[in-house]
Amino acid sequence: MNKRKDLLHYLAAGIILIYLSIPLAVTFLYSIAQKWQSSVLPESYTAAWYQAVLSDGRFWESLGRSFFISIAAVLLSLAVMIPTVFIITIYFGKYEKYFNVISIIPFSIPGVVYAVGLIKIYSKGPVNISGTVWILLGAFFIVVMPYMHQAVRNCLGTIDARQLMEAAELLNATKLQAFIHVILPNIMKGITVSALLAFSLLFGEFVLTNILVGGAFETVQIYLFTKQNLSGHICSAIVMIYFICVLVLSLLTTIANKLISKAL
Repeated sequence: MNKRKDLLHYLAAGIILIYLSIPLAVTFLYSIAQKWQSSVLPESYTAAWYQAVLSDGRFWESLGRSFFISIAAVLLSLAVMIPTVFIITIYFGKYEKYFNVISIIPFSIPGVVYAVGLIKIYSKGPVNISGTVWILLGAFFIVVMPYMHQAVRNCLGTIDARQLMEAAELLNATKLQAFIHVILPNIMKGITVSALLAFSLLFGEFVLTNILVGGAFETVQIYLFTKQNLSGHICSAIVMIYFICVLVLSLLTTIANKLISKAL
């Protein structure tokens, strides 16, 4: 009976995986198709579309900008949210419900409204950062705040962080030592997953980037938008390169997470 259930589970997972892989497979085929008009599969293949993208300096610059702003926003969010959620959860529990409400506010604000509001606030006065990368970094920080908050909060709840801190302090560890050597290793996996989710979300963000900075800070999504009327094949090639970059970064982050966990 158990073997039959396991078989059904694997079958269901396989069907879902195939279903989710179909759009990616079609995109890849279109990115290497030279002629595809009257047949199920491409009639001829070429690597010219990838060569056109990879030989374009603008693409590499936009890709670098996307990595920079996304990674910077994720690191900033981790540096702020992990200690903040930890302190509120462990030491100021009575304020946690208010912090939970504040952290989900970004979900209720449409991206366009959010961007226009930021432009109006930061385009005048002493802090005039409208149209710069700094306003985009701040906007990205707010966008991923709900994901980071919920991930850290859930991780702290599953390990019973309060008891772990008390046990570490009974062994003469300071609060900082207990946090670094006891709490962080136990929540590192959850933090890694939330960081990857946040990075994927920010790496593909178009609305905020286009409205806040536009061509002044061309990311890969804006570059893709400028190429969509030129050639669908080139756009497909850009999407595939984008997917490979995210996949490679996810693998590297997972490996780094294991190494950091062992070091801690």
